[in-house]
Amino acid sequence: MESPIASKHKELDSIWNYAHTLSNQQERDEMVGNIYATSRSICEDVVTYKDQSKSFQSEKLDKIFTSPILGFPIMMAMLGVVIYLTIAGANIPSSMLANFFSWIEGYLTLGFTAIHAPDWLYGILVLGLYRGTSWVVSVMLPPMAIFFPMFALLENYGYLPRVAFNMDRMFKKAGGHGKQSLTMAMGFGCNAAAIMSTRIIESPRERMLAILTNNFVPCNGRWPTLILLASLFMAASYSGGVQTLVTSAVVMATVLFGIMVTLAVSWILSKTALKGIPTHYTLELPPYRKPKIWNTIVRSTLDKSIYVLKRAIVVAAPAGVLTWILANLYVGDTSILMYIVQFLDPFAHYLGLDGYILMAFILGLPANEIVLPILLMGYLSTGAMTEVDDLASLKQIFLDHGWTWLTAANMMLFSLLHWPCGTTLVNIYKETKSKKWTFLSFAIPTAIALIVTFIVAQVVRGLGLV
Repeated sequence: MESPIASKHKELDSIWNYAHTLSNQQERDEMVGNIYATSRSICEDVVTYKDQSKSFQSEKLDKIFTSPILGFPIMMAMLGVVIYLTIAGANIPSSMLANFFSWIEGYLTLGFTAIHAPDWLYGILVLGLYRGTSWVVSVMLPPMAIFFPMFALLENYGYLPRVAFNMDRMFKKAGGHGKQSLTMAMGFGCNAAAIMSTRIIESPRERMLAILTNNFVPCNGRWPTLILLASLFMAASYSGGVQTLVTSAVVMATVLFGIMVTLAVSWILSKTALKGIPTHYTLELPPYRKPKIWNTIVRSTLDKSIYVLKRAIVVAAPAGVLTWILANLYVGDTSILMYIVQFLDPFAHYLGLDGYILMAFILGLPANEIVLPILLMGYLSTGAMTEVDDLASLKQIFLDHGWTWLTAANMMLFSLLHWPCGTTLVNIYKETKSKKWTFLSFAIPTAIALIVTFIVAQVVRGLGLV
């Protein structure tokens, strides 16, 4: 007589064989559900747990975190908490680091004066290289030291796989793969690293979708720009904790818009250049576990924060020198930097921006972290990575150059959507071995950034809102 377990195994095999013959997506999903139910039934018959309470506790938590009703609100709340803590916790350390680097610069200035160094050497090494590098460190390090450990804690606790489970349905409808949500989450830290993480997606078509759309989530180099502009313009009428809350809400809304663009572009590509049926995503959810908090913080800081910071410094140092040279080389009475700005300004006006902003993004191609320092150098026309005493004086610099809330909003949108940084483009070419796909990974987000900012600028101006 055939055992019940053997009978269920045969039932499972027949379901699998039948599923392979189906072409209808809904029927295939039903078959996968039946496979899961049958597999679960087999496990209940043959698997025993030493501590049954842990299994039941994990299932109870999954009913909450992966619930069709509660799953997404919890995800949004988690993201909001991470962003809020990053913004609230980074302000004081950033200010302390900026003051520290300013104190060191005073001694560097005394040293260059004592040895009677020429002005050009002092300008390149201190006003260009040192100030540019110190800006990147003081602006980037505190947010990274908070953001990366919190993400690592959520991952070690076992929550991030539940995020992938929740997002699977959305990415499948967009023609992508559930694992794309994991590579997207990696992009919050570094888009270049996220491109390498797309190796976890087996399907070449779906992996290409993940590569082409990963840029639409803000990397660590863009977080400071989004946070700063949201704080200075969108939350300017508030103070204290309310200002931080409003800033967090604006940044979170920007991130959600980036996710929507990711899904929309994935859907369009899956219907055109990358046609195909999404493959099934079988995800084994790991058990919830108590993370080793101190070990996780140390490892994430060393492995991720320091790595990204090192990469940013390596790129920011020569970029600061180049910007100083462009700002101090004159043709007639005008610097080369100003010629670039004047050339870009008419086009930038249609996007709700100005020539300085576009110039900063272009020169900031090697790394997004240096866009703001380059912008300030251009505005102040000092040929130096100018120091700013506080946020009020920084906002006044923007206002003096004709900024409105539209300028801030469109710079945030352009920062979110524009071309990948140089390191990310190099990684895309290494992973795809294709100039065509590397070019498209540059062209697609650039086109979207131009279209979105143009539409927003024309609508806002047409309605007389600025």
